[in-house]
Amino acid sequence: MYYTLHQLQIFLKISELQSITKASEALNLTQPAVSIQLKNFQDQFPIPLTEVVGRQLYITDFGKEIAQAADKILNEVHAINYKTLAYRGQLSGRLKLSVVSTGKYVMPYFLSDFMKQNKGVELIIDVTNKSRVIESLEANEVDFALVSVLPKKLVIDKIALMQNKLFYVASKELNLPEKLSKKRLFEEVPLIYREQGSATRSAMETFIGKNKLSVNKKLELTSNEAVKQAVISGLGCSIMPLIGLRNELRNNDIEIIPVKGLPISSEWNLIWLKSKKLSPAALAYLEFLKKEKEKIIAKKFYWTDKI
Repeated sequence: MYYTLHQLQIFLKISELQSITKASEALNLTQPAVSIQLKNFQDQFPIPLTEVVGRQLYITDFGKEIAQAADKILNEVHAINYKTLAYRGQLSGRLKLSVVSTGKYVMPYFLSDFMKQNKGVELIIDVTNKSRVIESLEANEVDFALVSVLPKKLVIDKIALMQNKLFYVASKELNLPEKLSKKRLFEEVPLIYREQGSATRSAMETFIGKNKLSVNKKLELTSNEAVKQAVISGLGCSIMPLIGLRNELRNNDIEIIPVKGLPISSEWNLIWLKSKKLSPAALAYLEFLKKEKEKIIAKKFYWTDKI
């Protein structure tokens, strides 16, 4: 057998995503290139690694065992690389984070300088929904998670990063009447929701329930970007995190509508399992945050205090 590390990496990604198309996108390769490598890898085994039922690709039991072995081999290769860097006096290792979708507007700014200072550290970020973030933390798949609502069932440590504010926003295309009462605003103007399980959705529903408002619910969308585009187009209004609206506010694509009781304020927290033994890279990152987070907020997020 003469399979390569590249083939192991490709097969592992296919087994994770159960899709050649998704694997090619994740690896920044063309679909034909991934298919060829899968075929070359399969040719070295007398037992099928995959099977297609209908149009869906499935990994066979044998394929799952090979994927597990591939994962171990690739982890050992990474360990060799990290040890080499460590002997050269460089901080090395993997830093894995899971981030709720709106957190993509926050987390990169708290990582950029650290990664520039530590070129031996490999960064892996999964931007996903709140449920998946908590699942990956609970399963010990990541070092840290970024959330605005702390999980109740996990024993965690945390470091507060910055404030998260949610405002009622609309497109000027709607031409909302001035001084529209809160009751009429929610009853008459279509409201755009995030999906169930979203922290933003939960905050919206808490506010609506607390104020006993009847709502003209128009749409339910699965990402902050989708909600933002729907608001800009004039499909309706929404309650959204300020952090993701800087350019739209600057360009007058979106405006904040004053509503009594808003903004809703929470806090972005970087959390980790209290029982987790953090790697040298993870420990170094925490030290970096403790020293630098206030400077980062002052430099990159100063504009949030002016609204």
